[in-house]
Amino acid sequence: MADEGAQDRQLPASERKIRKAREEGQVARSRDLGHFAALAVGGALLVAFAPLLVERLRQLLTHGLRFDAHALSSPQVMLERLYGLGLQFLLLVLPLGLVMALVAVAAALGGGGWNFTTKALQPNFTRLNPLTGVARLFSKDQLVQTLKACLLALVLGLVGALYLRAHLQDFTALLTQALPQALAEGGARIYGGLALLVGVLALFALVDVPLQRFLLLKRLRMSHQEFKQEHKEAEGSPEVKGRIRQRMREASRRRMLAAVPKADLVVTNPTHYAVALHYDEATMAAPRVVAKGADLVAQRIRDLAREHKVPVLEAPPLARALYAHGELEREIPSALFAAVAQVLAYVWQLKAAMAGRGAMPGALPALPVPADMDPQNKAGQG
Repeated sequence: MADEGAQDRQLPASERKIRKAREEGQVARSRDLGHFAALAVGGALLVAFAPLLVERLRQLLTHGLRFDAHALSSPQVMLERLYGLGLQFLLLVLPLGLVMALVAVAAALGGGGWNFTTKALQPNFTRLNPLTGVARLFSKDQLVQTLKACLLALVLGLVGALYLRAHLQDFTALLTQALPQALAEGGARIYGGLALLVGVLALFALVDVPLQRFLLLKRLRMSHQEFKQEHKEAEGSPEVKGRIRQRMREASRRRMLAAVPKADLVVTNPTHYAVALHYDEATMAAPRVVAKGADLVAQRIRDLAREHKVPVLEAPPLARALYAHGELEREIPSALFAAVAQVLAYVWQLKAAMAGRGAMPGALPALPVPADMDPQNKAGQG
């Protein structure tokens, strides 16, 4: 069953799955890159500070090989001198080791990036199952890692052995030289061998960095079912999306109804449609539709208009045309400018008459609504 599941994972990992795996601590890390960087920087520091290190080692050896009668007669003094020399040697080596460790960490971060997570520290009792542990030991990825480690050890051992064999006489000749000269010659030979080992590690790092990336993406491959499930989770279920759309419509409707009290007039069908218009001569080039609705929503618009003393006019062709072609918070269609202008003029005359500043206008005249703008005419033609 596991093999079938692995064979079915033919799709590349999605960005969401890669991000989730990263949160769980699964990052492509190359150990060979860290080894190469640490040894390369360590070798460079040894070369840079070689004179200082050789002189310091000479002083330690000179002091350590100097004996007197008191030191020979008291073992405690010998232990104290050994402790002091060991401490001085550690103080000489520890800075180099610390720098190499920091470089190794920096190389790991450079290969896989910074990734802080505590999920990898959480207990996972499935790892205690010996059957799954044996399966991991004989997996393809583990086999590749084991073969690569064996090959690296073999190549490093072979290069080191060939180098020692080629310079065996040089190392033997160090025994016949004075201490300062022997340290200098020995350091030069060690540098040469270290450079070869660093070169081998560099070649392995060039191969291992993309290899680790490839193995990680291979482990994260997805089946068609996983891809569909992830897409469903990302998009959301139809029920959830339906509820979201419903809430958005309700919020939009509340905002629309809140604009009705500020409208200049409401044009009705008179029962099926209602469209609220607002016009500010100083800031608008044309009237705007601030609310519109049919049936129950139209009734609510009419009730709000009457409640806030907004004029409500019956103009069925214009109401149908505005409802069909007008968009909320947008200017009315240019084809309806003349009809809406007559309605606004009629409303202003009506307001002036009610305020005692003019005669009461007569009935609302026929409005110039283009026939192709009225849905009822289109339905009749159809």
